[in-house]
Parts: sequence; structure tokens; C-alpha cells
Amino acid sequence: MDRFQRHLDAALARLGVDRRAPILVACSGGVDSSALAHAAMQIRCAGRLGAVTLCYVDHRLREGSADDGRVVERLAERGGADFVAVAVDVDRRRASLEEAARDARYAALERVASTRGAEVVLVGHTADDQSETVLMRIIAGTGLSGLAGIPARRGRFVRPLLDLGRADTAGYCGRHRIDVAEDPTNRDPRHRRNRVRHEILPLLRGENPAVSRALVELAKRASEAADLIDAAAAELARAARAGHGWDVAALAAAPRTAAAVVLARGAEGAGIGPLSARHHAALDALLRRPVGGSARVDLPGGCAVREYGRMYFAGMSAAARENRQQAAGDGQLATVDAGPLEVAGPGGPYEIRLVRPGDRMQPVRLRGRSCKLSDLFIDARVPRRLRADARVVVRAADGRIEWAEHIGPAYGTLASVTLTVTAGVATNKSR
Repeated sequence: MDRFQRHLDAALARLGVDRRAPILVACSGGVDSSALAHAAMQIRCAGRLGAVTLCYVDHRLREGSADDGRVVERLAERGGADFVAVAVDVDRRRASLEEAARDARYAALERVASTRGAEVVLVGHTADDQSETVLMRIIAGTGLSGLAGIPARRGRFVRPLLDLGRADTAGYCGRHRIDVAEDPTNRDPRHRRNRVRHEILPLLRGENPAVSRALVELAKRASEAADLIDAAAAELARAARAGHGWDVAALAAAPRTAAAVVLARGAEGAGIGPLSARHHAALDALLRRPVGGSARVDLPGGCAVREYGRMYFAGMSAAARENRQQAAGDGQLATVDAGPLEVAGPGGPYEIRLVRPGDRMQPVRLRGRSCKLSDLFIDARVPRRLRADARVVVRAADGRIEWAEHIGPAYGTLASVTLTVTAGVATNKSR
């Protein structure tokens, strides 16, 4: 293996990729993803990786986009890998066509990965993409989590090239004579990333030639700081718990950032959001208002309520409530449309919340193997309108999901916990 392949091999090990499981590689035909795909196939040939499939997603936003798919197909044939091409419909009504295309692409990759049995999807983002992302977020205005940039791994998506630059991928393609596709939209100044890449960053390099590396290091430090804040917030949420809300005095006495994270998670768990900067400021003001009486702040899909010394979230969006009522009318579910519920059982305390993006659990049928809940919902043929409002039971001590609506108990969950949950939370009658 050459140095690029050795770097990829080490990154896959560091990021916890199962070497025996099938791998899906998202490949646009460009320099970065083609280098990633070729190197992954070489590692597969060396017996250090499971079956590799290259996937090309055609957004159909320009003429000739299908030709890039044929470039990827030839690359797959050359490396002895399977190839899948999938066309998607991009919502052109969205304010950002880039974001709409990205959402359509990732949804397609999730579907293909599930059908191919792929544990992970490798994506070719590099350090250059990371620096561009961080700078774009600084320009737009962001917090600490935004400065953390692109995560090396989130759910099944793995980005093993974040420590390498575009020069590394271009050099690899040159050494191995890999044909690549050139997407003309990558130079279209109407797209913000292109302006950052071709206009703003070159100007900044005049002030600091290493500005891209500095932005990448900033992302790493921000990610580490965000992890510390998340851990502090989790501990604060447990310490300040008061019924199905939190003790106001305990939250107000804690570091402001940790308290803000607790409230943000509480809102998300109640099905409330998305929250803007204005909403977060209103929550902070509600938390710190003078003592006495009660008050509330209306939020998208619900509200935050402060009753003397306690603060909690209430409500569910009308659409979500309608979906639950419709499901109940269809005989699919017996639902409880109430606030957070208490769950008892050995190993507690437990919490009930709505499913969150990236949630994983170890279902009984997989005998302890972790899987993303979104994939489990797809495999169980759970209607899309019911997935976002599904409830999960989480062990407060470590966040392990012990039970999920539509899926059932996790592997090794005690029966007494399962029975308690089944009696009080939405129960799938077909199981």
C-alpha cells in the first residue's frame, strides 16, 4: 500500500469501521471521492476490508450529469467493486439549492446502504472541505457546535480523509492514473462554497498561507470543547431533574452554556423546534427572570413553562398530533398524548423522549449489534410520518436506548422494564 492507502487504512481503524462488513463509498467521480474509492478498493484487494460498493447519486441538476456516473462505473469495474447509480429529485423551491441537493443525496445513500447491508458510508470530505465549512459558518454566524465543522463520523457516515488535503487526493489520482469527472458547477460563483473556495480563502492566504490548516485546527479544538460541554450538560440535566422538568435554581447556577444545552435537548425531546437564536435567548431570559409566579415562552411546536422553581417543556406540533391520532384510528397504535412519562425498573432511572437524529440501539433481532434507529425503522417498514415522533426509553446513567417505539426492547433489556414501558407508551399492536 502507498502512503495514501496507509492513511486511509489507519483512519478506518481509528474511526471504528468494521472490516468484515460491506462498505458503501459515495463517489461523485470527482478527485476526492475517486481517490477514496480507489484506495478503498485496493485495501479490499489486500484483504483488509469487506465488500466495497461505489454509489453515484445523480442530482439531475445539469445536463450530462449521468456521464459522471459512467466514470464512477468504470472505476468500480477497474477495482473489482460493485456499482450502484441512483437518481434523486432535488427540491428546487428551497432557499439553498446546495442544501436541498445534500439532503437528497444523503437520504439516497442511507437507502442504498440499507439495501446493501452496508454498516458505513465512506464520504470523501478533506481538510479543504473542513476549512471551507468552518469559514462559511463563521461568516454566517455560528456557535461552538458550528465551529466544530464536519464530524469525522456521524451515524453511518464516515469521513476518513479529513486530515488530508485536496492536493493529496489529486496527487493520488495522478499517480494511479484515475480518470475523474469535472463538475462545472464547482466553479459557479452563485454557490456560497464556491465563492469561499475560489475568492475568499485565496485572499485570506495572502494574510496567512496556513489559514486552511488553522481553520481545521479550530474545528478540532471546538469539537473537543463541545464534547466537554455535552458531558457537563448531561450531568447537569441529571442533577437538576425535577419531575418531568428541571430545577430553575440548579440550571441558573450552572455555567450558562451547559444550561443552554440542557434546555435545547429538553425542547428537542419534547418534539419542539427547530429553535432559532431568538428562541434560545428567550429560553435563557425565562430561566433567569425574577422569582415569583409562572410564565411561558411559545416555541415552534410547543412552549417552555416556568412554574415558580421548575421549568419544563410542553406540547407537540399539530402535524405530529394529527399523525398520532390518525395512526391510532388506523388501529396501528395505542398512544398516550401526554407529557414526559416516568419509567420504573431495575437499572434505572429511565427517561422517555422522542427519537433524535443519529440515535442508535441494539435490537433483539441483531443480538447486540448496534444499528441506527433510522435504518431499523426502514427495515421494519415504519411509515415515514411516524418515525420522527417515535418515543424511546433511555437509561439516564449512560444514554443507552432500552426500548424504541415500533422496534421494541433492546438486546439484554430486563423484562420488567419492557413491561412497564409497554403499559404506558405507544405500543405497536402488530408485535
